[in-house]
Amino acid sequence: MSDPSMSSSDRPLSPAEAALEQAKQDFGAHLNITSREHSALVRQTARRLTSDKTSLSELELLQAVCQVRRRSWANSLMNIAHRAGEVWVRKADVLTAAERINDPLISEEALKETLNVVLEERWRDIADSPHQVMEEIRADLADAGTFLSSGQIERLSHSIASAFGGVDLGFEDDLIIEEERRAREQEDIRRRAEERRSREMERLKQWENTLVGFEEIPAILRCSRREVLRWIAENRLPIAKRETQPDGLEIFFFDPVELKKCRPLVNAWRKGLSGRDELPQDDSIQTRRGNAAIARVAALDRFAAHFRTARSLKRRITLVTGPTNSGKSYTALKALTEAESGLALAPLRLLAHEFHESMLKHGVPASLTTGEERIIDPTARHLAATVEMCPFHNPVDVAIIDEAQMLSDPDRGAAWTAAIMGVPARHVFILGAADCIPLVKRIADLCDDPVDEIHLERKSPLKAGGALSLSDLRSGDALIAFSRREVLDLRAELMAHNKRVAVIYGALSPEVRRAEAARFNQGQADILIATDAIGMGLNLSIRRVVFSTLRKYDGRQTRSLTTQEIKQIGGRAGRFGKHEQGLVCVLEGAGSPHFIRQMLEAPPEPIKELRPLVQPDSDIVQAVAREIHSDSLYGVLTRIKRAVLRPDDPNYRLADMEQALEIAAALEGVEELDLLTRWTYAMCPINTRDNGIPRLVEWASIHARKQHIHPPGTGRLPASATASREELERAEKRHRRLVAWRWLAMRFPEAYPDLELAERNAAILDEWIEQVLRTQSRMRENTRRQQGKRHTPWEKKKSRSSSPDDKKKKILKKKQR
Repeated sequence: MSDPSMSSSDRPLSPAEAALEQAKQDFGAHLNITSREHSALVRQTARRLTSDKTSLSELELLQAVCQVRRRSWANSLMNIAHRAGEVWVRKADVLTAAERINDPLISEEALKETLNVVLEERWRDIADSPHQVMEEIRADLADAGTFLSSGQIERLSHSIASAFGGVDLGFEDDLIIEEERRAREQEDIRRRAEERRSREMERLKQWENTLVGFEEIPAILRCSRREVLRWIAENRLPIAKRETQPDGLEIFFFDPVELKKCRPLVNAWRKGLSGRDELPQDDSIQTRRGNAAIARVAALDRFAAHFRTARSLKRRITLVTGPTNSGKSYTALKALTEAESGLALAPLRLLAHEFHESMLKHGVPASLTTGEERIIDPTARHLAATVEMCPFHNPVDVAIIDEAQMLSDPDRGAAWTAAIMGVPARHVFILGAADCIPLVKRIADLCDDPVDEIHLERKSPLKAGGALSLSDLRSGDALIAFSRREVLDLRAELMAHNKRVAVIYGALSPEVRRAEAARFNQGQADILIATDAIGMGLNLSIRRVVFSTLRKYDGRQTRSLTTQEIKQIGGRAGRFGKHEQGLVCVLEGAGSPHFIRQMLEAPPEPIKELRPLVQPDSDIVQAVAREIHSDSLYGVLTRIKRAVLRPDDPNYRLADMEQALEIAAALEGVEELDLLTRWTYAMCPINTRDNGIPRLVEWASIHARKQHIHPPGTGRLPASATASREELERAEKRHRRLVAWRWLAMRFPEAYPDLELAERNAAILDEWIEQVLRTQSRMRENTRRQQGKRHTPWEKKKSRSSSPDDKKKKILKKKQR
């Protein structure tokens, strides 16, 4: 027998190596231990030895071998699942299965059976019924862009059925039949939608075929080419359609019916008069079907007149502008709480809650209305709401509209236009950055409302700082990134260096954002890492704002930050009463501090486009549908986009309607839903990257069958301390599904019952997400305390770097030499 205390190279073995060799000789002949496993087994052996223990028992050897082989078992299980097309198997599932294995020679069949047990436990944790489990799994997969084939549905159904009592109870057959029916229904919806869209586009094409070009106008109007050119430049001739050629040249087309109606105006135009009063009213069927007639019905070119209650009041606007931390809301809130009736409109649900709480603190009874919730006090004459929920028919004494610089936002700007034009208040306070002044004044002119201006300065100075490294960050600093991924990457890096971190980004719910802000403000977190989501709606005690980059992707392109973005985000530094001044810095290598200084000192960027954004509402959609004799929402929105508001309208711009059009196109195949119901679905807040539109169409089809759409569940939530980034993202997506569901439940309670369950599920997800962010940060803090005075590699590097005083001393010593 060989001596286990010597290696093959006659080198003395370490105690762990010797103990392992002896255990292999005594108990391991049948374990087939490979040379690749040797190093890992030595480490496992060392962990099991003590000063008075120098050998391994048979059980300890088996445990060590199993521990070493668990990673390969997990990889094998994942490969088996991939080959079988079992896309619902996750990394956490195979790791859990591998941890349960205690037989080092386990067969592949036994491996798969262990995984099946883990999956069945997961199914039972997800929901109480197999049908709901299937729905939750399908939804999670669809969020990631994965859709199941019939064979995959059959295998998944078998697994779920086994978890709930086996196939003998008929679960599996029911699941398969239900999924096949759902797939057929969705295919029918897609087919009908395509057919209806084709019909609507053919109708539009027939109309466009009647249009004429520039060359035919002189004959229709009996005028010269030069006069036609002048009248086009003066916006007198209605352009029905524009086409941009490859060389950039724009070609105009005109509706001959509308041109013929302009004949009586020609003489007045030649004299420089408008001649509008001479325009005859033509109500023929042919005219009614023309785009110009549709434009008159929609009246988006006279949008201010659409808000009759507001126009009937003698309104006065007070425009309060200033940078972040200038106290814009103080005067407005004082007037609001002293008024007999009032309304506060906020850009975010979180800010609407803050307005609501502020009024209650001042002893003013108030209600709350957002897209997802309503807290109604029947005695209250004050309301806090999000901008999109502005009530246009109930006059009040005072209204506040916050963050008016959002007027320029391509996605939500139209909501601010409608709120400012339509809020039925005798005194309207409009709050925002100085950038909004020209647009607000333009809207006030269109509404014929007088404007008073108040401009405020920051209460504490804001200065540009220098470039900092991550090791330079201190308690009270906020590090800014521009994507969820960057935020979580920076969080992981700082936590690895024993920093307590709070995070805020767009995918988090308002409740979690508020909890993370509180952790930071109360000193439970050293550093806040956030996206530009901190630019609005949170009171934060930030000492320095540090940009991790000076460029961002805005959904269309990657570009440099604007003056307003740096001022809005950087302005969060140096909260009055907490810090004497605010500093705005940048990470080393991420950009120039000089650029930040330039942006902070620059005047507001001139607004190139002063025409406010507008979009149709339900009344306009109905009016246009009646005009073109169509119940197709897609047809109505397409006609509005092409005809209702000319691109060269002098007063207004049509807002981006692409998402509403995309939803409307998908809903064309859902029968038995009226036009307004479809329009409501098209306005639902969804994320198109999370399978939002197909899910919305499926919910709408269930609604059309007069069946109930049950609230999404929470899924299986692992222990917060061990949750992975993937599991955190999955929970965020589930929360977004609940946001859309609750939004629809507020509008269709019969089809979306059990709002309380949805709110409970949302609260559970909020609490779990917050727990993940808080617990993992606390675990790092405990690790730091256990380390005591021992330096981390990061801290060692920092300790080696000289302070400015040290550098001065070194220079002085050199001079003395």
